[in-house]
Amino acid sequence: MPAPLDARPAVLKRNNVKVSGQGRQGLVFVHGFGCDQHMWRLVAPAFEDRYRVVLLDLTGAGLSDLSAYSPARYNTLAAHAEDVLGVMRALDLEQAILVGHSVSAMIGMLAAIREPARFHRLVLVAPSPRYINDHAAGYTGGFEQADIEELLDAMDNNFMGWSGAITPVIMGNPERPELTAELNNSFCRTDPAIARHFARVTFMSDNRADLPRLTTPALILQSANDAIAPLAVGEYLHQRLPHSQLLVLNTSGHCPHLSAPQQTIAAIEQFLAPSATPHPAAR
Repeated sequence: MPAPLDARPAVLKRNNVKVSGQGRQGLVFVHGFGCDQHMWRLVAPAFEDRYRVVLLDLTGAGLSDLSAYSPARYNTLAAHAEDVLGVMRALDLEQAILVGHSVSAMIGMLAAIREPARFHRLVLVAPSPRYINDHAAGYTGGFEQADIEELLDAMDNNFMGWSGAITPVIMGNPERPELTAELNNSFCRTDPAIARHFARVTFMSDNRADLPRLTTPALILQSANDAIAPLAVGEYLHQRLPHSQLLVLNTSGHCPHLSAPQQTIAAIEQFLAPSATPHPAAR
């Protein structure tokens, strides 16, 4: 039986941790910017018959303890990585699998670099180590510095208007307006001040130097068309992560776990299979 809520470690309450499933090995799902654990509802249940499935809300998101969010503490992604590790320590997870979407792919990577024994494999869904182009280094992140500054200014000036404008770009499935509406509603439920701060931390981050330090095998899952993390980013990650596979899903947008959940499930299952060989479409 689960422990009573008031008897659980503080970190599990702070991050609204939910545990389900029948397996012994942990499978931890971590959501992206502007989202919460509910965004995994089409994917996570498929693994409950084999894994100890762990869902959480990043501090400042969803039903986490918003009072625990401090801009000074969460001024880098490393603090969120420490929170993820805190959850894993509280649940005594070793050799677990982490599935991280968007910015949480990098959060998961930082956590695995810090405590590699806790991680068996990583699944990086629509990841990016840097969103801003670096022309001097020949790096394509998808955005110019001015683009990001304009995006952040728009958030500061009119958060709701910004959300309504950016969510169709992020979701990338205009023929399925219900997906865009869901993402927009998720953004609008987020505390605007926290969202603006986390957006700046996210879009200004640069984790390229951390990539060679990752020893955990990783699957890079990318959509064929993603305005936030273009294919060049996936190729860059694959070339620099020592033990990685790159799989491009035949879908559009930055949220394949919502737009193509069955493809996402199949890709994760293939990667986690005991005798797994690279997916035919993986590189």
